[in-house]
Amino acid sequence: MNSRFTLRPAEPADVPGIVDLMRQLAEYEGLTDVFAATEASLHAALFGPAPMAECLVAAPATPPYEDDGSGSAPGNTAGKGELLAYALWFQNYSTFLCKPGLYLEDVYVRADARQQGIGRALLQRLAQIAVQRGCGRFEWTVLDWNQPAIGFYQALGAEVLPQWRIVRMTGDALTKFGGQHG
Repeated sequence: MNSRFTLRPAEPADVPGIVDLMRQLAEYEGLTDVFAATEASLHAALFGPAPMAECLVAAPATPPYEDDGSGSAPGNTAGKGELLAYALWFQNYSTFLCKPGLYLEDVYVRADARQQGIGRALLQRLAQIAVQRGCGRFEWTVLDWNQPAIGFYQALGAEVLPQWRIVRMTGDALTKFGGQHG
């Protein structure tokens, strides 16, 4: 455990903070025009009757020093209860490996909480979960312009696969195609 932060599974009370971090990620990636997450939709996805995803959060650790009453903590960039980061994932399946996989949808560390080992700790915890669950792979995507993230992932031993492209159907195209009958 790190003395500056703790990792734990998300709880229902974390949903507003996670949505806020998701919004920050959308801003960073220039994708606020497609950001539609709400607290209700995320709560349903994580904690509803049929959860579709799982989430880890990083939160400030209890300071290992005497509180002087000033409300400031050396090295602690967040107030009590604020989330520093999140990682949201779901299980998928590889037909070629005939094993489950762990797919990381999002990992995001607040700008003022970076360079503390939080991102690495989140990814390492997810790799441990993948191993414990017998997953054949742990995958995620990264935008091609995000060189800091690409370099970070490669330094961890991850491989960026240049030959694969994401194929996506959303909005009107999905509705139209999905509404066609054979």
